[in-house]
Amino acid sequence: MSINRPIIFPKTNSGNFVSTEPNKLAFNDGWQYAPAPESTDHVTIDQRYKLFIGGEFVAPEAGRHFETINPATEEQLSSVALAGEADVDRAVKAARKAYNGVWSKMPASERSKYIYRIARILQERAREFAVIESLDGGKPIRESRDIDIPLAAAHFFYYAGWADKLEYAFPGRHAVPLGVAGQIIPWNFPLLMCAWKIAPALACGNTVVLKPAETTPLTAMKLAEVIRDAGLPPGVVNIVTGAGETGAAIVNHPDIDKIAFTGSTEVGRIIQKAIAGTGKRYTLELGGKAANIIFADAAIDEAVEGIVNGIFFNQGHVCCAGSRLFVQESVADEVIRKLRDRMETLIVGDPLDKNTDIGAINSASQLETIESYLKLGQEEGAQMYQSSCAVPDRGYWCRPTIFTGVSQSNRIVQEEIFGPVLAIQTFRTLEEGLSKANNTPYGLSGGIWTDKGAKIFKMTQGIRAGVIWANTFNKFDPTSPFGGYKESGFGREGGLHGLGAYVRLEA
Repeated sequence: MSINRPIIFPKTNSGNFVSTEPNKLAFNDGWQYAPAPESTDHVTIDQRYKLFIGGEFVAPEAGRHFETINPATEEQLSSVALAGEADVDRAVKAARKAYNGVWSKMPASERSKYIYRIARILQERAREFAVIESLDGGKPIRESRDIDIPLAAAHFFYYAGWADKLEYAFPGRHAVPLGVAGQIIPWNFPLLMCAWKIAPALACGNTVVLKPAETTPLTAMKLAEVIRDAGLPPGVVNIVTGAGETGAAIVNHPDIDKIAFTGSTEVGRIIQKAIAGTGKRYTLELGGKAANIIFADAAIDEAVEGIVNGIFFNQGHVCCAGSRLFVQESVADEVIRKLRDRMETLIVGDPLDKNTDIGAINSASQLETIESYLKLGQEEGAQMYQSSCAVPDRGYWCRPTIFTGVSQSNRIVQEEIFGPVLAIQTFRTLEEGLSKANNTPYGLSGGIWTDKGAKIFKMTQGIRAGVIWANTFNKFDPTSPFGGYKESGFGREGGLHGLGAYVRLEA
């Protein structure tokens, strides 16, 4: 059936696509979305947060605090305690006391009930957590509401189920908890990273000292309230806020048995050197430069949407972001054209607006890093294209950006940018695509787009990455392990593998 009336595609902040002929698109500046902000009436953020040690909120010994700000407005949200070595020592002692006296001796079925209770309270307070996550981190409310918070609760539910079934996880072996786990998490998935690390540690009988990122501490402090309200024995989970010095104090503390770190490769190297010879166990989930590979036989429209999801919807703020795109040469022009058209429909703006596709960059320093790479890419001779969307006057913003005409040696291809920036290259044969995809020091994730199962299996067997998606991207599940190869880290989190990182197996 032919349709000759105008067709509305309302997906832009300055106008919308209108078609007066079948399959023809034109741009009309006369219409736009009305604001649809998420309410904040149900959210309470304290003016000042203390440290959570031994089941109580306590002041830092040195009395120091730092500000956490809303990256979309540059306004202060709260003042947060800055933990020093003495505070970390208090937290470790509280964790050791809880481990020796209560948690490691508690029947696993009872531990399971506590973890399950945390999950249920998270579900009940999901709206509150989603808003705070977007306020503190800058990510769109749709991502916080629909992905981050439900996944965090799902991880606690999942590991609550494993707590009394470790003999099935490790048949014929006796799983013994390691002791006190020191955990350091990044700013890109603040609450989800808490769940990834705390839930399996508790399920296996360990106690925890956790440090959230200094730019996104608020949902971790709200989680401390949940842990208190769930009635966990004092000291089982301790949360200390601070920056690099606080993290170093956790890594170097002699009574820590396990280090779990998610962050940059550079800091990961420092941690490895610091714990060498100490006998401490460790898992490191580090940087990435994921390859998204589109073959000519792929469903192109679906692939383009997957690319947008993999690098733009999350502001590129994920270590597994698909920041390198390889397109088979015969469809490269079509893919790039459709990608540019799709970029023009993306809304950059208020993270609390339900219409927003791309929120704020997490911090001024991160935006400065991204902008330095944009400048570098042009200096290296690449062609840069950014969407024409408007951005707010205040806050930290970056329009979705693609680079074409890049080579394998370009720094924007080889180095992690951690922003909504995509480098595009072409390939002709499967072998060439595989070779280019592996030509990186990282090995965290990747994506394949094709309608041929044989190509999927051949590529996934050849790509040196810990997680590979086929005809989708950035899909997570608590039952599935996550981690990388090469400079993307060591060990796995999530799934049954996540349990193994927190136990010592005995015959």
